[in-house]
Amino acid sequence: MTVTERFLRYVAINTESTEGGASVPSSQCQFDLAHVLAGDMQEIGLTNVRVTGNCFVYGELPATPGCEDLPCMGLIAHMDTAPQFSGANIKPQLVPNYDGGEITLPGSGDVLSPAQFPGLQKLVGKTLITTDGTTLLGADDKAGIAEILCACEAVLQKGKPHGRIAIAFTPDEEVGLGVQQFDVPGFGADYAFTVDGGEIGTLSYENFNACAALVEFRGLSVHPGSSKDTMINASLLAMAFNAMLPGCETPRDTEGYEGFFHLSEMKGDESSAQLIYIIRDHDAARFEGRKAQMKHIEKIMNHRWGEGSVTVTLREQYRNMREKIEPVFYIVDAARKAMEVVGMTPTEEAIRGGTDGAQLCYMGLPCPNLCTGGHACHGPFEHIAVEDMELCARMLEELICSAK
Repeated sequence: MTVTERFLRYVAINTESTEGGASVPSSQCQFDLAHVLAGDMQEIGLTNVRVTGNCFVYGELPATPGCEDLPCMGLIAHMDTAPQFSGANIKPQLVPNYDGGEITLPGSGDVLSPAQFPGLQKLVGKTLITTDGTTLLGADDKAGIAEILCACEAVLQKGKPHGRIAIAFTPDEEVGLGVQQFDVPGFGADYAFTVDGGEIGTLSYENFNACAALVEFRGLSVHPGSSKDTMINASLLAMAFNAMLPGCETPRDTEGYEGFFHLSEMKGDESSAQLIYIIRDHDAARFEGRKAQMKHIEKIMNHRWGEGSVTVTLREQYRNMREKIEPVFYIVDAARKAMEVVGMTPTEEAIRGGTDGAQLCYMGLPCPNLCTGGHACHGPFEHIAVEDMELCARMLEELICSAK
């Protein structure tokens, strides 16, 4: 089965995770893909394949004779798609020999344009897979899954020598929950790579420090006709809180190593209101400063409007993996070499987000991230090139056979 055939097979299965879920997996539909993957893994010859009760899929490519003592490398990708945009009823569109122009998405009529997505110019001449405009595509991260399985299948078919390779497909990466249940001892890898997003050649071993912030506002609702010096409008408190944050430190206004505050959700009325933020920064000290800034605003507003008017609850999500990668930097060198062997130009790029690997690093499993070839994830303009997925699969094949 080609990488494209696998990819189209997997994106047809809805695996949208659910924000705010209390259990793993956050959505039962993720089991649908988990069981399909377990069957595919067994079919190509992987062993010790199992689906756990919390929707992890584990398996392994056993070491060939004479290679049993080599360190075990892991390859990891996630099954869920982001809840910010529909991942159900995906209808992929194939665009052969892309000419560099605009692509109309037939389901919505929206246009995938190189004016808005300049990276399209790098894909001229390739076969693109896009959405129909009504859903996301799911290349994040079903491209990674397809590439890992195609690489394992190629290694087995060619009979290339290799050490033990541990494989895992995880739930709930997009909502930051799944990896907390990852069985690091049972996985048995000395180090691993997530294969999760990024255009061709991207190699990442540092990422944002991240937390979520829930800000709750308690007002005092009084009839507006008789509310002089009495009403406290919770929605106005929310607006005032947001206005105290630096307006130029949002995702739209930042890049590279610059951090941000991102307001992702808001709701409320006079009596109560709620703002949900994500806070990001590569630098640990600046990250702590951002959290302290939110708590300081909470203090100021409670002094003005009464204790309990504003409550800020911070939830840690993940930390910058670089600290844990540096002592084993040879694994980054190995990935870089595998990319070069298959004709990729490695681009070492800090992730303006996080992967399961960021948390796994702090659970004892060093885990940089490798590219899948995907673009514009989490929305209707998501796209990927067939040739880039094939190249990523060859890169993983090379990495498997050169792992030391």
